[in-house]
Amino acid sequence: MTASTNPRAFRFRDLINLKILLVFLPLALLAHILHWGEVIEFTSAALAIVPLSIIIGEATEELASKLGQNIGGLLNATLGNAAELIITIVALQAGLTDLVKASIVGSIVGNLLLVTGMSFVIGGAKNGSQTFGRRVASMNATMLILAFLVLAIPSGFDAGILSGESALSHEVFFSVGIGLVMVILYGLSTFYVMRDPQSLRTQEAEIREEVPVPARVNIPLALLTLLLATIGILLMSEALVGTVEPLANSIHLSEFFVGIIIVPLIGNVAEHAVAVRFAYKNRMDLSLAISVGSSLQVALFVAPVLVFISLLFQQKLLLVFNPFELLALAAASIATALVSQDGESNWMEGVQLLAVYFILALAFFLLPSAAGIPVSP
Repeated sequence: MTASTNPRAFRFRDLINLKILLVFLPLALLAHILHWGEVIEFTSAALAIVPLSIIIGEATEELASKLGQNIGGLLNATLGNAAELIITIVALQAGLTDLVKASIVGSIVGNLLLVTGMSFVIGGAKNGSQTFGRRVASMNATMLILAFLVLAIPSGFDAGILSGESALSHEVFFSVGIGLVMVILYGLSTFYVMRDPQSLRTQEAEIREEVPVPARVNIPLALLTLLLATIGILLMSEALVGTVEPLANSIHLSEFFVGIIIVPLIGNVAEHAVAVRFAYKNRMDLSLAISVGSSLQVALFVAPVLVFISLLFQQKLLLVFNPFELLALAAASIATALVSQDGESNWMEGVQLLAVYFILALAFFLLPSAAGIPVSP
């Protein structure tokens, strides 16, 4: 799980050249002020979020190295999806709950199928058949199926709850209750992994091998950097969310497709690249810790946190997904669990995962206009 692996220091160091994309931050602000158009504003904001998420990761790692393994691991887990969390909170504030739910599904599906698939393909093409810890892989496979069931159960019971005058309050209470269970489950699973020496030994040895502990950590500078980068992502998220609907209309894409495919890629592109890099270096334990661990984090931690945050806004987020989103979650969870639970991977298994992802992406590209799925409040 992401809370225990703590690989963020060297994953972002290898992507330092992406910081040149910071030039798009002022460009996005100018595009908004001078009304250059939704396409330029959306694209600039999306590109600017990539280096900002890298900076947040580096600042988080600086703080984590000073605070120790356990607290540092918790800090990494909490801020591991900071960019995506900020984007979705801004979308919640704007009342775009369907966009948020699509982003949750897209992040899980993208990590499980696209990132894991690319890791298997590139790692397998270079190194042949690769192995990783079977015990942790088996537990993660079980957790993936469990995470899908936890997200699917509210949707299945929603029709029965939707009755009477207090239907909405019952739905909110139901989602909040399930959210509490999910957070507890995620916390206990993270605690289990952090306390299990066998599951941590290989990953910690690899981290010590590649990542020298910094001699001096400037905590005030790290905190200031974290604050400024967070403010930058907040500004870019406002621009991103504010242009989703007009952008979708201008380029003939649905908000649903933007939420389930494009937004998750923007929030996680740097982390995705590093998972593939680890696979290329034949470090599949760390690669899967990023892809599968991040999916579990989104399903069991980020989603319920967003439910709690939505209580502050007029439009509440309910853990109720449409049948097409549930089908995508089921396909991604089952496919990834099947190919990873044996502790071995190869490039052909990666091709199979990528095939499922692109089939789903094509279906979501065509589905909303044909099925009339509501994507905006």
